[in-house]
Amino acid sequence: MLPKRQEPRREFTEASGKEKIIMFILGVVVIITIAVIYYFRETAPREEMIPFRKEGELDFIDASGNVKARIDIEIADTEYDRQKGLMFRKTLGNKQGMLFEFPIQDMLSFWMKNTYLTLDILFVNSNREIVTIHKRTQPLSENSYAADAPAIYVVEVVGGFTDANNIQVGDKIKWGVIYNP
Repeated sequence: MLPKRQEPRREFTEASGKEKIIMFILGVVVIITIAVIYYFRETAPREEMIPFRKEGELDFIDASGNVKARIDIEIADTEYDRQKGLMFRKTLGNKQGMLFEFPIQDMLSFWMKNTYLTLDILFVNSNREIVTIHKRTQPLSENSYAADAPAIYVVEVVGGFTDANNIQVGDKIKWGVIYNP
């Protein structure tokens, strides 16, 4: 009698139920990993260095007309620049700041979302008089820092600047713009 012919094993052509489950789980893990990487890539703060761009100089002046301090300023006078402000900045010099110019005087309010620096925020009315100072604001906070009176300008400087230079409510500001092609 001749031996029976054996059928070839099919273990490599068809996956078992256990192998199918493992392949499914690996596929889900890969998809979740890609989704997480994409999400954090899109929402992570930008780490690049944003350089300070001097656009003018600003003086803080007491009631007698004496200059208490002078800083270099960037000017935020467009909607985009006002919304961006000093967000994502990692450094700001002791004699640097940002001047925000708004189209109308109003009850203004700022927050520190995406702002890594501790700032002093000064609200200034149309007479260029400081009406509110918020000192040493909390970085990365969504707390609201509001003016106590209508303001049309806001100056942001490094936290502690107002104490170091004795800047007070009632002091005034004046600035000049430099030509910056």
